[in-house]
Amino acid sequence: MKHIYLDYAATTPLHPQVLEAMLPYFSGEFGNPSSVHHYGQRADHAVELARETIAAQLGCQPHEIIFTSCGSESDNLALRGAAWAAREQRGANHILISPVEHHAVSQTAEQLAALFDFDLEYLPVDEYGRVNPAELAQRLRRDTAIVSVIHANNEIGTLNPVAEIGAICRQRGVAVHSDSVQGAAHLPIDVNTLNVDLLSLGAHKFYGPKGVGALYVRQGTRLHPSQTGGSQEFGLRAGTQNVPYIVGMAEAFKLTQDHLDAHKAHLSSLRDHLIGTILEEIPDVRLTGHPVERLPNHASFVFEGVDGNHLLMMLDVEGFACSSGSACKTGYPEPSSVLSALGLSHSWGLGSLRVTLGQHSTAEDVTAFLAVLPRLVEQSRKII
Repeated sequence: MKHIYLDYAATTPLHPQVLEAMLPYFSGEFGNPSSVHHYGQRADHAVELARETIAAQLGCQPHEIIFTSCGSESDNLALRGAAWAAREQRGANHILISPVEHHAVSQTAEQLAALFDFDLEYLPVDEYGRVNPAELAQRLRRDTAIVSVIHANNEIGTLNPVAEIGAICRQRGVAVHSDSVQGAAHLPIDVNTLNVDLLSLGAHKFYGPKGVGALYVRQGTRLHPSQTGGSQEFGLRAGTQNVPYIVGMAEAFKLTQDHLDAHKAHLSSLRDHLIGTILEEIPDVRLTGHPVERLPNHASFVFEGVDGNHLLMMLDVEGFACSSGSACKTGYPEPSSVLSALGLSHSWGLGSLRVTLGQHSTAEDVTAFLAVLPRLVEQSRKII
């Protein structure tokens, strides 16, 4: 049986060119970048070249790029580091985030509130999961330490007006962070256009290796390190750098950003066909997320009277790999926090399905998927 992968928002396969770039640093080029001898210098050169490559794509300076282990760690460093620094610098105690953030942001903010007495406030979102910049402006306070609004939602695909949000925060002197772990695979990412002070990336979402990420930190933005023990990464992230993965991340990010237009045209056409057919052929279904302002590869739905996780298992038996909500929530018995924030009822929220396409997706894959989904949805409803 042919297996068809439709879960590119969870992870992507490693690009062959990325693997080729990484291989030397697993063997002959094995030095520690912190060592002063020849081996260390060569490793350090590879890390700094990767830093320059990513900075060039983001429109920033190399020293504004901090390498981490993943997008989640980047989110953690951004939230904790900025909140602690703002409290120390100006007594700021207010954290403002959207209710549709990745858990790496929301749970970090909740921990800062629970254990460190920060005042956490959630921004309202509309029925598509978007933040209204005007609402943000009203809720900013003199003691706001950090604002975090996700760039492209991992679960429903919605794009937020980050540039407008960033401009408002800049006028008020408040640091703004955006999780662009999903967005970086499909959108042009220029930190100056986006008006962000902090931005998170994760390599495995854009055909790079798992286990490496980056955090953009605008010059002048104060952060306290959340991982101490060494002077690596400008003193903000202790630990010996993962040289092969960092090299791979830079190669993958450049490849992705260089081919955005071609990939967008390919993916958005498949996505629109998938969305249109499902909404037309299956009863009691809703598209989740914004119908236009969404990722070009992302289609997400809720089906009334369907158990989303049971539907996933049925699809897997038929040879299709999809997701119910985000990969981090798979198996959770209640509607996700994102779907709840959209105002969906329990009977709708349990029946979520996320279908995400990638560079290897074909029209034949989508046709095969659409041929089985209506039948499986109907069977799932009969079981419940």
